[in-house]
Amino acid sequence: MPDFTFETKAGASSGRKICGVDEAGRGPLAGPVVAAAVILDPENIPAGLNDSKVLSHPDRERLLNILRRHAKIGIGIAEPGEIDRINILWATMEAMRRSIENLNISIDCALIDGNRVPPNLIYESHAIVKGDSKSLSIAAASIVAKVTRDRLMAEADSRFPKYGWTGHKGYPTKAHREAVVALGRSPAHRWSFGKNP
Repeated sequence: MPDFTFETKAGASSGRKICGVDEAGRGPLAGPVVAAAVILDPENIPAGLNDSKVLSHPDRERLLNILRRHAKIGIGIAEPGEIDRINILWATMEAMRRSIENLNISIDCALIDGNRVPPNLIYESHAIVKGDSKSLSIAAASIVAKVTRDRLMAEADSRFPKYGWTGHKGYPTKAHREAVVALGRSPAHRWSFGKNP
C-alpha cells in the first residue's frame, strides 16, 4: 500500500507543498495522454487511497470526488496530434509538466511516477519507479488521470461510436484493432503507432 513516506521526507509535514504526478494513456491507439498533479492535505487523506490500477471503477470515482474537495489538482493533456508530432514519451513528459503548471500554485517538490523527470521543471523533483504503489500523492494523481481520461474517451465514443472506446478506452484490444481494419482510423487515433493496427 502507498504511504506518505516520500512526502514526509520531502518536507510535507513542515508545510512544503509536495505534489504527486502520474499519467494515464501511454499505451492506447487512440485518445490523449492525460497527466495529473495532486497535492494532498495531510489532514484529509481519503481512506482507501491506492494505485488506480488496483481499484474498481466505483472506488476511483468515489475517491476522485473526495480529492476534489480536499486536495489541489492540476491536469495536463497531450492530444493525438501532439503525440504523433513529438512521440508518446515526450508528449507524456509535456502533459506532466502542464499538470504541475495547472495546479496554479507554486510547489516545492514534485514526485513523478516512473524512471524520469520531465525536462525543464523549475522545481525540485524526484522520479519514483512504481510510485503509484508507493506514494499516496502519486496514487491520488493516478486516480485523477485515469478517471479524467476514461471520461474523455467516453465523450469521444459518443462522436465515433463504432470503435467501442467506452469499453476498452482506446487500448489495442482485438475488438479495437478489428474496428480500425473495418472502419479506418478516426481523427482521435494516433498515427505514430504504425500503419497497421
